[in-house]
Amino acid sequence: MSENIVKVDSLVKRYGENIAVDHFSLEVKKGEILGLLGPNGSGKTTTINCILSLLNYDKGSIEVFGQKMSPERFDLKRRIGVVPQNVAVLNALTVEENIDFFCGLYLFIIRLSCFIYIKDKAERKACIEEALEFTGLTEFRKQKPKKLSGGLLRRLNIACGIAHKPELIFFDEPTVAVDPQSRNAILEGIRKMNEQGSTVIYTSHYMEEVEELCSRIVIMDHGKNEAEGTSQSLKSSLRNRETIRINMPVHEKELLDQIRNINHVYDVRIDEEDVIIKCDGGEHNLVHILNFLSEKQLPFGRVTTELPTLNDVFLEITGKELRD
Repeated sequence: MSENIVKVDSLVKRYGENIAVDHFSLEVKKGEILGLLGPNGSGKTTTINCILSLLNYDKGSIEVFGQKMSPERFDLKRRIGVVPQNVAVLNALTVEENIDFFCGLYLFIIRLSCFIYIKDKAERKACIEEALEFTGLTEFRKQKPKKLSGGLLRRLNIACGIAHKPELIFFDEPTVAVDPQSRNAILEGIRKMNEQGSTVIYTSHYMEEVEELCSRIVIMDHGKNEAEGTSQSLKSSLRNRETIRINMPVHEKELLDQIRNINHVYDVRIDEEDVIIKCDGGEHNLVHILNFLSEKQLPFGRVTTELPTLNDVFLEITGKELRD
């Protein structure tokens, strides 16, 4: 059995009367890419900040690398990388200097409130070069951040968070507002880091990214762990397993009732000239429905079928109302 890299047990965090995290539990195994999803205000960021020991919490326990996490555990924090949603670099420094600066922060040992530099400069320089090459920033190393495009800035943000080769990396919406090419490069980079041994906790509102990237997904809302599993197991938990839309001119109630009686069909409704049929499982649902229409000699036009997506799961669990 894989060891736990992160273990959160019954975490509670309050802000006055507001419960931001409500007895939340989570286990992250070594080598996973875990997707942590939730609408705005669900408690994701608060949970991550508690795991990183940036926030005190009211109840529960947090272990990282099998040891209790606390603000003083700099030995554990050095093994963690964080790529925040907002780009956090220094505009006065070049790309290379930014990576060097942030890498240096992780290569400090804190003792008696004083910074004592680890003297292996060769190791530090090698880390910087690898981070530049890994994120495709080598040719931009002498440029200042204000000269970079949005995609390059995001890649610099990542380079600053991973240059020290962390074993555990938190990515908080790393592909916000970037072009498709940069997004693809970022996702490929995360996969490569994972293949090289890093465990990843990934948050995003882009469901297709999470579905493509993450080996396991946790959906939280109102501070609670509402659902978890693989993308496929979460989609299989929905009643609606297939939606079939058929353009046809005949909409008599008797016909609709007969379609509703086909095995695995649980809902039939009309949308202008289309009949929308929802199925709760089974195989070859479309074949059975088209065979029925053929037997009845009923004319029809365009036919489409849709399987559930992770977005459908997310909305089913967290609701469709807008969040502040």
